[in-house]
Parts: sequence; structure tokens; C-alpha cells
Amino acid sequence: MQAVASLRYGVIFKKAFSQPDIFTAFVKDILGIELVIDHVETEKSFSNPIGSVNNYFDLFAEDKVNRIIVDIQHRRYPDHYQRFLHYHCAALLEQAVHAKDYRPALAVYTIVVLTSGDKYARDMVMIDFDPKDRHGVGLGEIPHKIVYICPKYLNDETPETWREWLLAINDSLDEEVDESAYHNGNVQKVLQTIRKDTLTPRDHARMKDEYSEEELRKEEREKALQEGMEKGMEKGEHQKALGIAANLLDLLDDHTIAQKTGLSLEQVAQLREKR
Repeated sequence: MQAVASLRYGVIFKKAFSQPDIFTAFVKDILGIELVIDHVETEKSFSNPIGSVNNYFDLFAEDKVNRIIVDIQHRRYPDHYQRFLHYHCAALLEQAVHAKDYRPALAVYTIVVLTSGDKYARDMVMIDFDPKDRHGVGLGEIPHKIVYICPKYLNDETPETWREWLLAINDSLDEEVDESAYHNGNVQKVLQTIRKDTLTPRDHARMKDEYSEEELRKEEREKALQEGMEKGMEKGEHQKALGIAANLLDLLDDHTIAQKTGLSLEQVAQLREKR
């Protein structure tokens, strides 16, 4: 077994997949597309933000030979379906400035890797922009696609070319892998790249930052959930008190009803007015 850094960390995912040969091999196996590139940008942004929102692409490569842009996003958000749709559209709209008409010069493909899973528990879902007839047959007019993949939900129907990639990503999450279980040379290179004994001080620092940020978000979610539950309980108790008070209006005076139910005199008076 080999100790590795988890690919759930953005800094580690970028370290492995920003290598051009790894990036192109991954894209070929996931999308079936051959890329001709010599570098991959990380934290890519456009100089003129679309819609006054500056997006940052985790991994971004432009193939000028085959006229293709591919970006890979890596992080789960509450709004990740809508968020990365926006990013994808930004990469399309950014081209419109220099185009003669509304046809982008480059096809845009987005791969979103959700290492921590997703509420729908699917290994893959896709947004396909190609127009389709009522039978679901595409016209082949628009190539742009967004593919969301969740290694956690690998199953018997997952495409064979995807399997080792998804297995390795998910296998790394506990920071220990059996490298002999993988036969794809590019997957093996990913595992070699993320070995713990090859990490730099900067890698370790960024991982600690990401871990702390995730723990903070977790605490905030738990706090919001607890507050929501408490408010729900308080609302339920209040409604119960109102019901009891309404039944006592013909039997007791307002002061006594308020004492018995914990309501204010004003609340009891309002109940009496509504009768």
C-alpha cells in the first residue's frame, strides 16, 4: 500500500491533472476527444468578466488545432449544477466578442469531478446543448457539453474507459492506495504524482487551508441546521399555545389565559378579535 494525498483537495487534484499528458488522457477517456495542447492553466479567469462575475476555472486548456476548450472543475457546492453551467456559458460568451456571428469559434466541454459525491447518487449526469427532436435525436449542430462525474457511485454500467480513473480518485480519499491494482499508465502516473513523500511544503500548507475551510463550512451548516430545528420547534409550540388559548376564550379572562399558555396579553387579545 502507498500513502498518497487525497484527490479531494483542490491543490492535489490540480497538481496531478494539470500535467498536459494526464489532462489529455483523462479527457480522451471521459469525453472521447483527442486534444493537442502543451500546457494547462490553473485558476484561469477572463480579463473581462462575463455578467460582472469573475469565474475561476480550476483547470483550463485550449486546443487551437482542433478548436476545442476543455475545463475541469473540482469541488462540490450546494449550487454546483448551476454554478458550473454559468462557468461553461462564460467560456462560450467570452468568445462572442471576437466572433463574426453567434457561433463560438471553439467548442466548449466542461468536466466536473465531484469527489465527495452528490445527493442524486449517479456516476454521471450530462448537460447536452445539442438541439433534439421530439424523439430525442440530436441534430449534431451544437457540440458543447457539461459532464458531472461522481467517483463514489461507480457501478457496473460505468463506461470501461472511465473505471480506473474513478476508482483511483475514490481510492485516494482515505490517503492510501494499492498501486498494483491499476494498469492504466496515466492513472499510475497520477498516483505517483500524489505520493505523500513527494509533496512540497506549499502543498501541505494549501491542504491544511482547504481542510480548515471545509471544517468551517461544516460547522456553519450544522449550526444553521440546529437553528432551523429550534425555530421549527418554537413555531410548533407557539401554534400549540394558540390552539389552547382559542379553546379557553369562552371560559377564562385574558390575563388567566396568558398565564396558562405563556402567550402575551396582546396575542390573546388578537385571538379574541379574530373570533
